[in-house]
Amino acid sequence: MKYSIGEVSEILKMSISTLRYYDKEGLLPLVNRTSGKIRVFDETDVECLKMIACLKTTGMQLKDIKRFFCWCEEGDSTIDKRYNLFTEQKEKTERQIALLQDALRRINYKCEYYRIAKEKGTTNDPGLREELAMKFLSNEKERSHDQ
Repeated sequence: MKYSIGEVSEILKMSISTLRYYDKEGLLPLVNRTSGKIRVFDETDVECLKMIACLKTTGMQLKDIKRFFCWCEEGDSTIDKRYNLFTEQKEKTERQIALLQDALRRINYKCEYYRIAKEKGTTNDPGLREELAMKFLSNEKERSHDQ
């Protein structure tokens, strides 16, 4: 199937200017063009763009993404390089997830704190922190038991 830049933008929720930028930076070397120089995307291009978005989400820089695609074009001699790139990115992503999970636990605590405080009409209730501590300690025990 063939797609216009507008269709790809809609499908991937990426701006047209971002798609043009990625093409200009050499991240989409296989994108075909019409005789009028209009980009025509296919399924392979869409999959490449999904990979770019995935790697960008994990914090990978465009220069490293471009290097990955260059290695792909070089063929099987770069399998080790590609594997190492992805294992390193996986480890970075796992560290990011752990940090975000810790942040989410803290935010959940505050959400519950203010929910109870709102019910009680005050944050000055001496039992509020104790009530929350007990609730979150029991949740932590359940979570560690499930793992």
